[in-house]
Amino acid sequence: MSQSASAPGSSRPPASDSGNAGNPWATTGVTFAGVLLLIDGILAVVKGIAGIASDDVYARIDDYTFKFNVTAWGWIHLVLGVILLLVGWGILKGAAWARGVGIGLAALSLIANFIWLPYQPVWAVISVALDVFVIWALCANRSKPVF
Repeated sequence: MSQSASAPGSSRPPASDSGNAGNPWATTGVTFAGVLLLIDGILAVVKGIAGIASDDVYARIDDYTFKFNVTAWGWIHLVLGVILLLVGWGILKGAAWARGVGIGLAALSLIANFIWLPYQPVWAVISVALDVFVIWALCANRSKPVF
C-alpha cells in the first residue's frame, strides 16, 4: 500500500501531493475567495459611486487623522473595487498571477476599509471580515505556488 492511499475503513481522507491533504476548506476556499473578491469589488464600486455622486451619503468627520474628503474616498473605493473585480475573475478562471495579486489587494482593501471605518462602520467591518477570509483562503491553498 502506498503512502498516499488510506486504509480501508479509515475516516482519514487519502493524502495528496497538493499540500492540502485533510483541509478541504483550503481547496474550496480559493473558489469562495474568488467569489468574495467579486462581491467585495462590487461593494467597493457601489461605495465609490455613492461617495463620488453625493457628498451627503456618508457621515462627515471633521477631526479625523486621515483627512480625505468623501469624493476622494469615493474614487479610492471605485478604483480598488474595479481592480478587485478583475482579480476575483482571474482567481475564478485559475490565472496563476491572480492568487498573489489577490492577497496583496485584499490586504490593501482591508487597510482602506479600516481607515474608512468612521464613515460606514457596519459595511467597513463586513468588508474587513471578507478581506481576512480571502487572505486566509488564498494563503492556505498550497496546490500551486502563489508567486
